[in-house]
Formats: sequence, structure tokens, C-alpha cells
Amino acid sequence: MISRAVVGTVRRISSTPSFHNRRGEPLQKMSSNRPVESAIKKKLVEAFQPVHLMVVNESFMHNVPPGSETHFKVLVVSPTFENVPLIKRHRLVNAALSEELAAGVHALSIVARTPGQWEKSSQELEQSPACRGGFGK
Repeated sequence: MISRAVVGTVRRISSTPSFHNRRGEPLQKMSSNRPVESAIKKKLVEAFQPVHLMVVNESFMHNVPPGSETHFKVLVVSPTFENVPLIKRHRLVNAALSEELAAGVHALSIVARTPGQWEKSSQELEQSPACRGGFGK
């Protein structure tokens, strides 16, 4: 389960999604120093209107300078994925983030589920394995 690395959640409570970190603080305060993370969130919200969204910057787990935005995991729960095979869901997410992938995002782990799949699951994002070149040496 991801705990300290979870950087944001979008929950659709009304027609306007709200962005908060795990402490409940608005992400607008945090977004200025995390432009790639902010762009990823914005594009995923626009493309999929998710009922649940998590964007985790996993760069700290890798051999990159502090503050890097190169390795991400995203969880997108959206009705858009109904009747769409998993590989096509991943392709849709990759297409939505094509600029970020071309401009410095080195790794993107994707969990793309329908609301029904999310409700039936443990509703936890599994922790990524340790990177052999990062802190997991």
C-alpha cells in the first residue's frame, strides 16, 4: 500500500473535482514546484473525468536528483474504461500523457480501472518494487 508517496487524489463530489493531498490540503499550494505532476493530473482529469485519481511521484525511489519528476505511478478510475480492454486503457493514458513521456517522464506505471472494478478491489494502490539503481541497492 502506498502511504507517504501518495501526492494527490481527485474525488468527484460535485461537478468540479477537488485536488487535495493526503493531509487534506489543497494541491494548488503544492503545484507550482511540481509542474510535471500538475500537468499529469490536469490532463488525466480532462481526458477521463475520473471518479478517483492518484498520481504518485516515485522518482525518489530511483537514482535521480532530489526533486526530480521522472518516475510516476497513476491510478485512474473512470467510466470511460467500461468495455475497454486493459491494453487499450493503457494506450489511452499513454496518449493523454504523450507530451510528458516525450519530455522527461522516464517511467509511467498505470492502473486503469472502471468504477465497478475499483469498488470490488481493495481500493489500495500497491507499492512499487524497489529500484535496483535507487534506494533499493
